[in-house]
Amino acid sequence: KMVANRLTYRRRLSYNTKSNRTKVSKTPGGKLVYLYPKKPGTVPKCAECKSKLRGFPTKRPMELKRMSRTQRRVNRAYGGNLCGHCLRDRILRAFLTEEHKMVKKAFKAQQATAK
Repeated sequence: KMVANRLTYRRRLSYNTKSNRTKVSKTPGGKLVYLYPKKPGTVPKCAECKSKLRGFPTKRPMELKRMSRTQRRVNRAYGGNLCGHCLRDRILRAFLTEEHKMVKKAFKAQQATAK
């Protein structure tokens, strides 16, 4: 006697889409059934350099929503949005532009007193 190894989806969606991925599993009764594994989460990426941010769990959006805020981000400015290198560059750039403005102002004042 031949065992019927044909499987049918357990949900209404009948197409082999990304959201309908399945895994074959054998039940204790010896039947083969489809299991629906959850989609893997994605790692948050830096907004500037697009590198993976360290110190974050890879979760789906709904699971992230359920987590506390401290578990979802790194405790610093732009934590969860920029990586440390990009943040350091941004702070340095802001400091240097301010410094440049001050030098220009001082130079203008010096030229005004020289006249």
